[in-house]
Formats: sequence, structure tokens, C-alpha cells
Amino acid sequence: MIWLHASAPGKPALGQACNGCGVCCAAEPCPVARVFLWQFKGSCRALEWHADVQQYRCGMLLQAASYVRWLPRGWQSWFAKRVRRWIAAGTACDSDASAAAAISTTNSGE
Repeated sequence: MIWLHASAPGKPALGQACNGCGVCCAAEPCPVARVFLWQFKGSCRALEWHADVQQYRCGMLLQAASYVRWLPRGWQSWFAKRVRRWIAAGTACDSDASAAAAISTTNSGE
């Protein structure tokens, strides 16, 4: 089970344009997270919610030096270009993970 922001867009169909839903990164870490964050399971630590655009973004793409402490800030642009290519950012949805809304089981004052 994964938890996403209630305002996150719904997951697009496989092959459709990425819309920042966050399902792929919340379901499992990508190869970039495995190599640079040593994260092999769970939701990616670098998955960031951006309320201004109501979408999830990759922190490794936007501010890698915040996650990879040894990366000099001056190399962020160079590194971001590589991350963009490695994760195919801005292309099509390549996640076969499924997403369904959770049903609340809380009682309202009963």
C-alpha cells in the first residue's frame, strides 16, 4: 500500500504522458535511488510533493545535493541532466503499478 497526497493527479495509463502522480516512485525506488541513495524498497525518499503545481517531483532531479551529500552544489545541473535521462523524466508513464483510492474506515462521531 502506498500513500499519496489527496490532491495528486490520478495515475495515467501505461505509455501516456507523465503527470506527476507519484505512483511509480511511491511504489518502489528507481535505479537512481538504488545507486545513489542505497534505497532498495519502499517509497523513494527523494519523492517530493509540490503544492504549487499539485504534483510530485523527483528531488534527485531538482536538488540532488540535498540527498547526495557528497555531490558539490556546482555539479547539480550536470547531475540533473543525467538523472533526467536515467529516469526518462518527462516522457511517458512506464509504471505498471496500480493505484486505487483508499476507503476511510473511521467513524464520524458514532
